[in-house]
Amino acid sequence: MPAQDIDRARRFYSQTLGLVPTDDTADGLTYELGQGSRLLVFPSSGKASGDHTQIAFSTADVEAAVEELRSRGVQFEEYDLPGLKTVNGIADMGGRRSAWFHDSEGNLLAVTQPS
Repeated sequence: MPAQDIDRARRFYSQTLGLVPTDDTADGLTYELGQGSRLLVFPSSGKASGDHTQIAFSTADVEAAVEELRSRGVQFEEYDLPGLKTVNGIADMGGRRSAWFHDSEGNLLAVTQPS
């Protein structure tokens, strides 16, 4: 995930998402996410478009995850598109339920509850 301000991104991923980097180098911040998954947040002069999902975090209860993140200041996107409509920030897509939000750098992230 590109970050124009790595310190701001570190605060967001730590304070808002509750993640702690397992590696913090000049190349960026590495987060271990479980089941062998890793996330690298790296310094970049580029700006994220924010118009497509760059990472989705799986959860057993998307409503609880959205509520918890909202309590930490996260604002969820609302969509009303053909084939994708959110209600209170959450879309039901044939059993899979998802909600989208932006990180401090403009990257589009999601929380999703598999069917």
